[in-house]
Amino acid sequence: MNDLLSKYEEAKNQLTLKQKVGQLFMPAAFINDSEEEVQKLEYLINTLNIGAICFFHSRASAATNFEGKKKVVHNEKSYDRLLQLIERYQKAANIPLLIAIDAEWGLAMRIENTPQYPYAITLGAIQEQHNLLFDVGKHIGLDCLNAGVHWNLSPVVDINSNPENPVIGYRSFGDEKDSVTSKSLAYIQGMSSVGVLNSVKHFPGHGDTATDSHLGLPVIDKSKEVLMENELFPFIKHIQEGVDSVMVGHLSIPSLDKSGNPSTTSYPIITELLRNELGFDGVIISDALNMHAVSKQYTVKGTLESAAFKAGMDMMCFTEYPTEGIAEILKSATAERIEESFRRVWQLKEKAFLEHSSKQASNPMVPEELNRKLARFALTECYGDTNTVQTLKAGQFLNLSIGSPAENLFSKSIENAFGRQHLHVKSENLSEIKQLVASNENVVLALFPPAVKPKGAFGFEASILEFIRELISQKNVLIYLFGNPYVSNILGLEVNSNLVIVYQDFKVFQEEAFEHFQGKFEAKGKLPIQVKSASQH
Repeated sequence: MNDLLSKYEEAKNQLTLKQKVGQLFMPAAFINDSEEEVQKLEYLINTLNIGAICFFHSRASAATNFEGKKKVVHNEKSYDRLLQLIERYQKAANIPLLIAIDAEWGLAMRIENTPQYPYAITLGAIQEQHNLLFDVGKHIGLDCLNAGVHWNLSPVVDINSNPENPVIGYRSFGDEKDSVTSKSLAYIQGMSSVGVLNSVKHFPGHGDTATDSHLGLPVIDKSKEVLMENELFPFIKHIQEGVDSVMVGHLSIPSLDKSGNPSTTSYPIITELLRNELGFDGVIISDALNMHAVSKQYTVKGTLESAAFKAGMDMMCFTEYPTEGIAEILKSATAERIEESFRRVWQLKEKAFLEHSSKQASNPMVPEELNRKLARFALTECYGDTNTVQTLKAGQFLNLSIGSPAENLFSKSIENAFGRQHLHVKSENLSEIKQLVASNENVVLALFPPAVKPKGAFGFEASILEFIRELISQKNVLIYLFGNPYVSNILGLEVNSNLVIVYQDFKVFQEEAFEHFQGKFEAKGKLPIQVKSASQH
């Protein structure tokens, strides 16, 4: 069984109960781990018959370093290291491992120097063009396949209706259920076309909360009727279409489970709702079990894994205590219940190893070509006063930028084509810039937010944010926003403000933004979320 996977009917009789429980465990594997840690995981895989591993960047990355105190060390050779580790861990396994990763916007989510595609919120702005969403899924799938990854734990199908959401936000396709559903379906179809497994997350819906479940347990106080109508809508559609797996988030939802238990360990949510009422018979996988929303509630090693399994979970993602977890499940679960989860996980393995072994990994289009198309279709005009835009472009204007992308092509292109010197606004030169602004009525402002998450005003210094607000209230400003559209909520926009949302700061997105500034094409994108005081045209 080292090289090839048996069919379920054979495996069912060949494996012991303990080996079957081992197949339900997915510890984290860190690309930048020490040799000592790598050997520890090899030992666990070998002795416990672990079924899957999920790759993360390092023990200092966001997935494990919740308070952000450890420095993430950049590693130029992460991709090569990933390939080496996959080979080593597969060699250590008695049964082929399912290799998983979070690659919502490509392997770049976890690995340096790999193709990056736009965030889901950017794709959410694209109207119709489902072929482009399919292409994104296909490209990401092929990148996974080339690396030896079978299971991309994406897409996020949460409906992001809370602007303060610290953990979903830009990872969601938007705040409207039909758009979220149709876009995520197209993305999944692209991944499935090349044989990569998917997982819709975070059941039963992590969109409407301002709590980060990495740190605490979010409470969603909505009736079951409202949840069925909105939050659960995409999950229901995906289940009907035949999704590979559903990831359960760490959420307290009193209307679905009065006990206040996190959904991860909730029998009413996992078994009664997802399994029985919604009829899902695929693999149910937990969100990372190291997250504080659940890990702090289960202090005895192995009891969290056992509680999740008892609730109806099949796969324990980012399990920190596999030895104790396996022992606890063997102590408390029936052979029949273990067999149910083992069958589902094994059949997922069959799909990855047996059905898809003939899939050839090749990319028909380079990432830049696809990203350029996506940029053009996503770019969104939020104009309050189109006359001002025309007047501004035709006359004198200041060419300002705030934030530090890897390279500011947009402002440089304006300088080269229009002869307007590019000025990079920083706290050090703020008084100097203010003097220039005082004698100019028109400003083009390229905005590169320092952070993609809303915490701490997206990373803007207070003095810089105050400057932006003053600029908007006093001058004719045309803003090109190369980042999370939710940033517009903190800018103090007025009804007549003019804003173009570009969403990403990739080179091709900046190039397309400059083409738009020159009037070479009309923006076709539409905001996938509601923002304050920005008129949509």
